[in-house]
Amino acid sequence: MHFEASPKSKDYTKRVRNFMREHILPVERAHWDAIAAQRHGGDWQQWKIPPAVEQLKQKARAEGLWNLFLPDEKLGAGLTTLEYAPIAEETGRSLMAPEIFNCNAPDTGNMEVLYRYGSEEQKERWLKPLLAGEIRSVFCMTEPDVASSDATNMQATAVVEGDHVVLNGKKWWSSGIGDPRAKIAIYMALTADPNKDRHHQHSMVLVPLDAPGVKITRMLPVFGEYDEPHGHGEVHFNNVRVPLSNVIAGPGKGFEIAQGRLGPGRIHHCMRCIGAAEQTLDLMIERGMQRTAFGKQILNLGGNRERLAEARIAIDQARLLTLYAAWKIDKVGALAAMTEISAIKVVAPNVLQKVVDDAIQIHGGAGVSRDVPLTAFFVQARTLRLADGPDEVHKGLIARIELAKRGYSKK
Repeated sequence: MHFEASPKSKDYTKRVRNFMREHILPVERAHWDAIAAQRHGGDWQQWKIPPAVEQLKQKARAEGLWNLFLPDEKLGAGLTTLEYAPIAEETGRSLMAPEIFNCNAPDTGNMEVLYRYGSEEQKERWLKPLLAGEIRSVFCMTEPDVASSDATNMQATAVVEGDHVVLNGKKWWSSGIGDPRAKIAIYMALTADPNKDRHHQHSMVLVPLDAPGVKITRMLPVFGEYDEPHGHGEVHFNNVRVPLSNVIAGPGKGFEIAQGRLGPGRIHHCMRCIGAAEQTLDLMIERGMQRTAFGKQILNLGGNRERLAEARIAIDQARLLTLYAAWKIDKVGALAAMTEISAIKVVAPNVLQKVVDDAIQIHGGAGVSRDVPLTAFFVQARTLRLADGPDEVHKGLIARIELAKRGYSKK
């Protein structure tokens, strides 16, 4: 076992780093200022995409820095999970970069679902424009009226009626649904079947967002911010009728697809967290060495040097654990790497949250402003401790697997 990046991975990482330094980082502040200038709060119908985004996407695609997450040499870069990991870390240093390379959630996960499980018709209609970066997509799973940490609680339904499927239910925290380019949602819901076990009672269905009965009721603020121009919406599905051919891989396959979707996706999330932590550490050191108080550089006051050392240790530990999970996914698949995937899902966001909190303290008032990206990184960390399963669920899974190894009941 070794985590040395392959020559191909190193080459892509270097090219991505150079592209970010030359094209993204110089305009990122102006990009967020442009969004702030046209801020309309929860009125997502007024949201617009700054023109710099599409211009940079075209440039990245022309340079071959496109769909790097997809392990297919024709449609993406053909990188393994482990090979893509350092690239994801590099893009995590910027809040803007993942989209520029068409490697942003939830599109990456949705594209992987269609790539691995979609029919030829589904791929042609939806995967193709997503891979081209022409449209955006949404994943509708979490519900407002149940504890969504247990996905079997799901109340939204997808009922098969002849050659159609009828959808009813409420979803929220549907990230990206306020984006004016969002055209398609993957909706996960209950397709009750008394002849199947509890993990074959759900389906994933492709739903065009302009289908009759789909209603976006509101955008949800995160710590008071609406995350324009993408947003996180509450969506109601009222007798939405779509062709049965819109069901991905057939009724009852929802949980199987979810496991295939979330394994590599969690690697991406965690490596981006590590990249954000590295960027935060850079900012912490720069600020701490440039500012003085009580006759000393701030980094030399109190326990700040220890906090710096603790951050270095924690980031490196998180990276090694995530690379190990990526290596194991490539070797034995996501189902056999569940302990490692759950472990990094707990570790990486918590590391980022702690490093950002310390960096904010060293920055003082500037740390909670928009002059630096620390509050955005903090939101990223704190929300990821809930998204794709809260910390407690992942710890419970790890404990259950450990007990099962020793012959104890999984309950």
